[in-house]
Amino acid sequence: MNWEAIFWLAAMVVFIVAELLTVSLVSIWFVAGALGAIAVALLGGGLMLQITVFLTVAILLLISLRGVVRKHFTPGIVRTNLDSIIGSTGIVVTPVNNIAALGQVQLGGNEWSARSTTGSHIPAGTVVRVDRIEGVKVYVSVAEEFTAV
Repeated sequence: MNWEAIFWLAAMVVFIVAELLTVSLVSIWFVAGALGAIAVALLGGGLMLQITVFLTVAILLLISLRGVVRKHFTPGIVRTNLDSIIGSTGIVVTPVNNIAALGQVQLGGNEWSARSTTGSHIPAGTVVRVDRIEGVKVYVSVAEEFTAV
């Protein structure tokens, strides 16, 4: 009976269980390394060769595939059309007054509730730039240069 192959098989099972428990690509690389070490053990390779194959396979896979795998399996930030509004310009249609919680801005054919980023009053007809979005409100400041929407 090849005890070294059984050891690597047991190690592979431990790495698989660890991967299933973490779901974050922590030990999948070691599963492949253990599989390589099992092959070497079954072919009669010595313990040092088994360890070398284990580490080499695991490290090479980690270095070469981690970024690719993470990109495809890790949920990322979903970009929306709202991202294109930040930095765009619009025209104030209802004066912006943070204290009275009033203000509306015309942005690309849509009206948004607006607040001033600086807290200052912005009169109707002023060209503004969107600095950020919080909920359903855009925070705007007076545009330095006029760019029609």
